Amino acid sequence: MAIADFTPFERKMRAAGLSPAFIDTFHFYYDRLVEGATGYIARDEAQPVDALPDYDELGEAMRRAGEDALDRAIVLKLNGGLGTSMGMQGPKSLLTVKDDLSFLDIIVRQLLHLRRATGARLPLVLMNSFTTREDTLAALAEYPEFTQDVPLDFLQHMEPKIWTESLAPATWPDDPEKEWCPPGHGDIYTALVASGMLDDLLAHGYEYAFVSNADNLGAVLDVAILGFVAGQRIPFLMEVADRTAADRKGGHLARSSDGRLILRESAQCPPDEEAAFQDIQLYRYFNTNNLWINLRVLAEILAERSGVLGLPLIRNEKPVDPAKPSTPRVFQLETAMGAALAVIDGAHALRVPRSRFVPVKKNSDLLVLMSDAYDLREDFGLQLAADRTGAPPVVTLDDRYYLLYDAMTARFPHGAPSLRRCDALTVKGDVVFGRDIVVEGRVVVENDGDGALRLADGSRLRA
Repeated sequence: MAIADFTPFERKMRAAGLSPAFIDTFHFYYDRLVEGATGYIARDEAQPVDALPDYDELGEAMRRAGEDALDRAIVLKLNGGLGTSMGMQGPKSLLTVKDDLSFLDIIVRQLLHLRRATGARLPLVLMNSFTTREDTLAALAEYPEFTQDVPLDFLQHMEPKIWTESLAPATWPDDPEKEWCPPGHGDIYTALVASGMLDDLLAHGYEYAFVSNADNLGAVLDVAILGFVAGQRIPFLMEVADRTAADRKGGHLARSSDGRLILRESAQCPPDEEAAFQDIQLYRYFNTNNLWINLRVLAEILAERSGVLGLPLIRNEKPVDPAKPSTPRVFQLETAMGAALAVIDGAHALRVPRSRFVPVKKNSDLLVLMSDAYDLREDFGLQLAADRTGAPPVVTLDDRYYLLYDAMTARFPHGAPSLRRCDALTVKGDVVFGRDIVVEGRVVVENDGDGALRLADGSRLRA
């Protein structure tokens, strides 16, 4: 591997208007790459975690402590995604998901309800990307009553891609935008500082940030967890849930040889340890990406470390043009925000119910959320339908026909079928669902023909 010079990276990043704090942070990770770092965390440095504090054990004292801290708390949502994997072009948070409301609509209404109920300020802060900012702020302008004493958003950074052979900045004249990539959501810490948002929050008396993905409507600010963080003076808390077969490939909680809790993502697993990584009995907990941060402690740590938190490196190798696998290979240097667990003294993890993790990564997830399997409460929290028992239905849609949002909605022209009494729905082939269809039990709908199979209005599909 060639030893490259950082100077052309610095020149390129300055020309793009990137902050000195981010350039220093990228330099830190580039040096690790040049030194040969792969980002792998081997099993001897990632031991299983057996026992954790449990949400169900948080009592009334924690709730009271949370109520006392509520006026010093903010809700911070990661909102940089365009939903490109679902074929979307605009911000994913503006997608209509439930009762004609978007993710963002529901988040805003949750906070408005909490403000009215508690009298707390509770601002919403978004980490936007350059591609989501304009549309998102325009959508928020539709809520003139949603005001606050700090800005609504700050911007995440972008970083240069790196040629794998020369370790020089990647250049791609056919589409110069392909020369850049996001640095992972671990950029949240640098972006908070570089944007001035962290100083602004502290100046207005905010101390605690509840951070989660905008596409996870299960991630609602919980007063008892806030009380646990505030009452126990925890600088950083990760919410984790029990892993299932569906979580085998996601990041999991582990413990390093020095006893610290760590997060290990799939890209950090050595290839020969993949089977152990995916063992959900061995590694029992996964990261929900719901995090709680003491902002004052974060500011102190970043000041001590000259703005570089030092999160573990994630080195991803990809084609320079993701749509063309044959194009030359690049490294993308990323970090995960949950990895702060390993670098902040006194960090904790808390086992929480699965109901706090309802992400929408594919159209199959979206269909479940759109259906009557979930209800919105009066406080705009999400819950499984009252007469439903057990877990949410598991929906598997054929990616050949349902991968893209427009293709999926064309095959469900009247919205989602009733899934209230459905355990699992698998659709194979091209199937168009009529109006008022009910699915019960475990159902497989298969179409082997060339044309679309059309299910009649009012059909009842039973196992």
